[in-house]
Order: sequence, then C-alpha cells, then structure tokens
Amino acid sequence: MPKKNPGNTRLKSWKEIATFLGQPVAIAQRWARSGMPVTREGRYTVAVPDELNAWLTRESGSNQPVHIATDNADLSADLKHALSDLRKQRTGGRKRVGKQNKVE
Repeated sequence: MPKKNPGNTRLKSWKEIATFLGQPVAIAQRWARSGMPVTREGRYTVAVPDELNAWLTRESGSNQPVHIATDNADLSADLKHALSDLRKQRTGGRKRVGKQNKVE
C-alpha cells in the first residue's frame, strides 16, 4: 500500500519512489533508466509525485490520466470511467439496443 506524502512534495529515496509507484525498488530504478523523471541531489535520488504521474500517463499510451492509488483515493469513479471507455471501444461507439421483434 503506497504511503501518504503529506506536506512533502518530493520523494527523497528509491524506497519512497518505489513505494509511491507501488513497485519494487529495482522496477523503479529500471523505469528511471527508461526515462522516468528523477534527479540526483547529493546522495539522494529525488522525484516529484506530479511529474511521476504525468510520466506514467505518457508511458501508458492513454489520453486518460494515470493515478497512483493512495490510502485515501476513491478509485470507483476512475473504474467506472475506464469500463465505460472499454465498452465504447468494443461497440465502436454505438449504444447497445435490445433485439427488436419484426412483424412480417
């Protein structure tokens, strides 16, 4: 479960970055080598949560924002929106209509 980051706008270690992402440290480090926005400040590796979210959105190939789930996040609205988009993709944007009885 990702940690809350109250009042601190920066993540100051690989462990904090990985916890924010919900991934192991090795995955966070691999993503950094692939272009994830992190910087070095002395002996610390630092990342800004908003920049990480923006990078994840770009990397996902989606036009919808990607959010990291936190303890206080309400994911139901995002889930409903994603399911709605998926249904639209499957039906080609058409609304589904029940069978109509033809009279001949």
